[in-house]
Amino acid sequence: MEETPVAVDIDFQMWPSSVTYKENTLCYSGQRCQKIPEALVNMYGTKTQCLDLSFNELVTLKGLEGFPLLKELILDNNDLTDSLVLPYLPHLNLLSLNKNKIYDIESLITKILHNLPSINYLSLLGNKACPNQLADADNDEEDYQRYRYYVLYRLPKLKFLDSTKVREVERTEARRRGRYMKVMRPSPVPDTEVTSSSDNIPWDSNFSALPKTIRSLDDQRGAFGKCKKVYNGKHSEGNRFISNEDL
Repeated sequence: MEETPVAVDIDFQMWPSSVTYKENTLCYSGQRCQKIPEALVNMYGTKTQCLDLSFNELVTLKGLEGFPLLKELILDNNDLTDSLVLPYLPHLNLLSLNKNKIYDIESLITKILHNLPSINYLSLLGNKACPNQLADADNDEEDYQRYRYYVLYRLPKLKFLDSTKVREVERTEARRRGRYMKVMRPSPVPDTEVTSSSDNIPWDSNFSALPKTIRSLDDQRGAFGKCKKVYNGKHSEGNRFISNEDL
């Protein structure tokens, strides 16, 4: 018997075989959807406690409010950004957002505090907001530990952060100095704002590359500090075109 797709919207159809539901657990993984199918909400929303939407292309969580009984939410490997909206889910205790495009840890924590009062497991590996080597090879253990102190300071009920259980000594240290561990990051520049035109680059009129004092003619210093090699320019290629009359 040929399978009939469930129409969700003009651009997307949900095949019944792509849905797995068993014992209050719903899995709709690897379907390349950019939003939660409305049919999924209508059929399973009021009876689902664990929802797996990993390995899709989600850019919005619209429709998630239709799952009021959720206890576990898995959103790994999607395209969710800092603009994501978390609905109020009073029973949710596990949120997994590994490998998305979340940059602002402060914004995310604020949303969690307001809308996920029961959260005790949070995983953000693979996001810029989580400064470990999976997100950026330039990060080190100290960067990641500072991040953990700050998150645990803001979310003291967490029992697991990322893939690691929260130790009591770590929780104590987070209470003591976690408030000072916030890492300030520059906001990412949207692609539409990137331009090669120098006319659009902000210019500070107080800045000048020229020296503030007039130098004498024999003052040729152009750098500050020490270097291994010094070049005085007498063998410069440009000197081939200068005659004695020009000196």
